[in-house]
Amino acid sequence: MPVTVSPLSFEHHREPLGIGEPRPRLSWKTTADPEWTQERYEIEVTDASGAGFSRVVFSPDSVLVPWPGRDLTSQTAVSVRVRVWGAGTEIPSEWSPATTAETGILEASGWTAHAISPAWAEDADTLRRPPLMRRDFTLPRPVHSARLYVTAHGLYEVEINGRRIGKEALAPGWTVYGERLRYATYDVTENLVAGPNAIGSWLADGWYRGRLGFHGGHQNLYGTDIALLAQLHITHDDGSITVIASDESWRASFGPILTTGLYEGEAYDAREEARGWSSPGFDDTAWSPVRVVRRDPSTLVAPEGPPVRCTEELAPVAITTSPSGTTILDFGQNLVGRLRVSLSGLERGQEIRLRHAEVLEDGELCTRPLRGAASTDTYIAGDDSDVEWEPRFTIHGFRYAELTGWSGDDPAAAVTARVYHTDMERTGWFECSDADVNRLHENVRWSMRGNFVDIPTDCPQRDERLGWTGDLQVFAPTATFLYDCSGMLGSWLKDVAVEQLEDGTVPWYVPVIPGGEEWTPIQPGAVWGDVAVLTPWTLYQRFGDTGVLATQYSSAKAWVDLMAERSGESYLWNTGMQLGDWLDPAAPPHDPADATTDRYLVSTAYFAWSTQHLAQMASVLGNTTDELHYRELARKVRDAFAREYISPSGRVVSDAQTAYALVLAFGLASTEEQEQRSGERLAELVRQAGNRIATGFAGTPLVTDALTSVGEIDTAYALLMERQCPSWLYAVGQGATTIWERWDSMLPDGSINPGEMTSFNHYALGAVADWMHRVVAGLAPAEPGYRSILFRPRPGGGITSAQASHETPYGLASISWTVDAGALSAEVTVPTGCTAVVDLPGQSPVTVQSGTHAFSNVAVNS
Repeated sequence: MPVTVSPLSFEHHREPLGIGEPRPRLSWKTTADPEWTQERYEIEVTDASGAGFSRVVFSPDSVLVPWPGRDLTSQTAVSVRVRVWGAGTEIPSEWSPATTAETGILEASGWTAHAISPAWAEDADTLRRPPLMRRDFTLPRPVHSARLYVTAHGLYEVEINGRRIGKEALAPGWTVYGERLRYATYDVTENLVAGPNAIGSWLADGWYRGRLGFHGGHQNLYGTDIALLAQLHITHDDGSITVIASDESWRASFGPILTTGLYEGEAYDAREEARGWSSPGFDDTAWSPVRVVRRDPSTLVAPEGPPVRCTEELAPVAITTSPSGTTILDFGQNLVGRLRVSLSGLERGQEIRLRHAEVLEDGELCTRPLRGAASTDTYIAGDDSDVEWEPRFTIHGFRYAELTGWSGDDPAAAVTARVYHTDMERTGWFECSDADVNRLHENVRWSMRGNFVDIPTDCPQRDERLGWTGDLQVFAPTATFLYDCSGMLGSWLKDVAVEQLEDGTVPWYVPVIPGGEEWTPIQPGAVWGDVAVLTPWTLYQRFGDTGVLATQYSSAKAWVDLMAERSGESYLWNTGMQLGDWLDPAAPPHDPADATTDRYLVSTAYFAWSTQHLAQMASVLGNTTDELHYRELARKVRDAFAREYISPSGRVVSDAQTAYALVLAFGLASTEEQEQRSGERLAELVRQAGNRIATGFAGTPLVTDALTSVGEIDTAYALLMERQCPSWLYAVGQGATTIWERWDSMLPDGSINPGEMTSFNHYALGAVADWMHRVVAGLAPAEPGYRSILFRPRPGGGITSAQASHETPYGLASISWTVDAGALSAEVTVPTGCTAVVDLPGQSPVTVQSGTHAFSNVAVNS
């Protein structure tokens, strides 16, 4: 097999246009004969003029290798390719296909544009009507290349000469705007011509000044202005440059969007359309002037991950008439997005209304779980009788949609649900012989998609949709298998550090908004605050990225130091507000934190676990002093935990599933005997509960691993396969297509949980999928970035076959196995550049090199 090398990737960018790194790290994947290993590589860099350089490096590395030359400057394009040499050969591979990358505006001085806002007066306490903004300009010569750099206070969509630019939605996303506002870069060369041109933008409130949060929400959290900042950089055929920047020469007017909000939905009146408003020659003399608003250009940052886009479209699977006489569309899948409707035969002023909900109750939309989110879109017809329409600046979580005012074609053919989320590359797949387990896994994936909408949210439908830190912390191992979310989460973790208080407190959710007396002022809480340590470590383990450890190290250290300060000489964190094992099924509906497991046991266990991981971070980063300090601190916390919470016989205070799961998964027992007895007691508790779940957010991600670690694999499978509530498969049996917030969000009789906090799309309790990947299928990283892979399937639960594959930073790794007549056969594939340990039941582990390897006739008890 010839050695072939993939095109390079830059950092974690899917599309390296407008990147913000002057020294981007490079990665590539190699395909070669089994057992081939890289000895050296050569990187060649060529700029737009054809000048360049190359550098040979003796190294087996191919993931996030250092930039080989001088820093890139702003708005610089380079073409980069690589070739490699195998060990013991002087013959290189062919060059990889060249990848072109281009930097954005890297220095504040590169921005000449001003943020501009309509000059008219507004009532800041209302849902304001969003504006359009535009200007004409003339280009003196043909265009060789053109880039648009753009962002907004609020949300934007840009048009040039009547054509939409890009396919992003909800841009520029949600960051801590005062500190970090993302801008996007677009190649608009083909959109411009010599002579008259026009540029215009839709704007909307979005997260910037729209209503956010529960208890009625809050508006204007980042400012009362809605503003556009756009800089069009045009290079002509003779090398001359024209810059068109947002300034006071632009004009503003209201458009056809009457109101729009992330919770409220969108109202669009086609009678208010201004035809040709983004094309040259449009008469905007009646439009209003704009004013310049303050925006510090030093806070503008390039994206690190992909934007939100439509990634899939679904047609209705059923259409019914509700008892009240409305038309209900069922899309067969709880999703996040919005509807696109093809309307015909409309009369001017005719109103079409679209309402959304996740579930039905008594044949009608069940909107009670949405709380204060109306989730209603309205279209009012103008002069066109046939139109296709989709809201621009809102998003909904729904499976069902109600149509009123409909008089067009069959909705089955005229209405499409468009799925929106951060456009991450899918990297993980799982399937087994049990259809319900497969559905559970798909539910996990759909919940991730629906809640990875620029930030990792808790739920996508009600008046909340916040970046809860604990939810992401427990789910990150699952998320990083299913999708390449490295850039998205790396960016969000920077906001975690920005929002972190001076004393090290990590907020419950990021970005921070007012949360009422429950969540404000911010207090430190275990599980949630531990995102500062454990999630950077997860990204390092899954993507081999030491950079994220370096970037987040100060944040992680501040969090552990805070826990140390709170615990004092006792090394027990047993004070303050703690959510503990949130949503333990035994907790009363009005107090989800009142779990069976002592909340301070949870906080002290996490104190030990995060401190241990901070020591490991320090080791990777070469900080020996910190490594020794935090290893010793972790030991003291573990010892204190064992003295306080574990009896010599291995009984744990609280005597609950989560308590034992923490002891086992976090290695908190003092002796092997304690550990074994804790494992036996955990298995006993599971059996006493009828194999039903008795854990919440803290225990659920750990309980199956804890059982597995002490040889109770059959009990772990019994938990997975249980179908009575509370259990994972109970929801599947109730028709769930996503993971629920509560184990009983829908009651056995099909009615909806009467609790005020009831979501049907909440990924945290789906963290069990990580165990399914690693233990049921048997695919896990043994070294950071999957440089070494562990194939360790442990069949059980009546599952007779399973397979998983994961697109690692080095290439596709996979395993498939079957059990027939008590004998296991397995096949594993190891990508070039990796090794693997194959650990099959009852066999001594073996190390294999790259390539495909088959194993058969392995005796198992399943």
